[in-house]
Amino acid sequence: METQQLPIAATTKKNHWKSHHPASEYTKWMAVVDGDIVHTWIDREGKSDIVLDFMDIELLQVVLTESDLLGKQFHILFDLAHISNITFSYKRAITDLFYNWSPILGVIGFYNIPESMRIIVETFAAVAPQNICVILGKTYEKSIENIRAFKAGNLAVRESDVEYNNLQALNKKFLEAIARISWLNMLDQSITMPPDGHPYYPFFKAIDSLRSDLAEKEREQENEVQLLKQDFGHRITQLVIKINAQAEVNNKSAREREKEIADLTKRIQTQEMELARMSTVIADKQKGVQYLLDKIYALDLEAGVKRALTKSCLSLIEKEVIEKQLNREPAASDSIFLSRLQQKFPTLNQRELTISLLVKLNYDTTEIARSIGLSTRGMESIRYRIHKKLGLDKHRSIKAFLSELDMT
Repeated sequence: METQQLPIAATTKKNHWKSHHPASEYTKWMAVVDGDIVHTWIDREGKSDIVLDFMDIELLQVVLTESDLLGKQFHILFDLAHISNITFSYKRAITDLFYNWSPILGVIGFYNIPESMRIIVETFAAVAPQNICVILGKTYEKSIENIRAFKAGNLAVRESDVEYNNLQALNKKFLEAIARISWLNMLDQSITMPPDGHPYYPFFKAIDSLRSDLAEKEREQENEVQLLKQDFGHRITQLVIKINAQAEVNNKSAREREKEIADLTKRIQTQEMELARMSTVIADKQKGVQYLLDKIYALDLEAGVKRALTKSCLSLIEKEVIEKQLNREPAASDSIFLSRLQQKFPTLNQRELTISLLVKLNYDTTEIARSIGLSTRGMESIRYRIHKKLGLDKHRSIKAFLSELDMT
């Protein structure tokens, strides 16, 4: 593990002023020198050079806050030792410092600059605003000296522009054009060109053509995005219409089902009243038959005749009780069962539906046949047709099937 050695100076360093980057195998440290210079460096976890992945703005905010530098002018000094490259997002983060932290940011300094990073930091210097001083130093000590000179007013913020015959000035303008296109996406701002016929004119012209092409490409992409938005907007509108239409259909079906339930409920109430009346009539009949049976018991008749008359009266009472049960109007649960059965098997007629309900209620064939005025054989024929309409195999019981249907 390598540790940055700071010279004896007014330096503040705290143990939590660091950010660990496990994926890239390094830890970034920050310290404050001379009260307003934020010095940043890295500790490698291995021997390989590092690619810086992001800027750690949150760590910078912590350092500035705890050093009472928020809202005050401060300076940043980067140690680039053992750094081979930086990511695009890191480049964008540094340019954000240029334009979002001005004017409180005074100097951005770099030292221990590897050759692989030379062009990048020169590009930073080229694209920086006029009121920010960018220092490319060889050592820590020299960089601190330059920052102190800037604070004392003895170091110019930016050298004045020079003529195009100055190679250094051309290099700076070229790098500035690259940075504006790549890092800042400034595609609508023309590049300052050297005079026509200048040896470097073709290079600047090529960069300007690239800028123009990228701007056109960006406009085409924006148009495509607008068309896609319109298309998706139309699709969403159609989908909303479809959903609303489906909701209306569902609401209509729900209203029809509610009306059907209300009609069935009313019908059940009416027929319950009729059933109560019929029950009273049957009860009166049973009383009459019972009275007749008592009289027969009291008569002095031949035993065989009396037995036959008694049997007839008892049979009549039993028949009245069964018919009372069979002729009742289905309860609410039975009405729901009949409705579901009819929906599932629409070929069943009204008589077959009624018989199906009675079968489910465990009445036997003879009782049902006697109730509806059919012979036992005729009743068996109807059961056969029901069995066939329900699609059951010959070994499947109608009652078992209907009971399972009722449970589900």
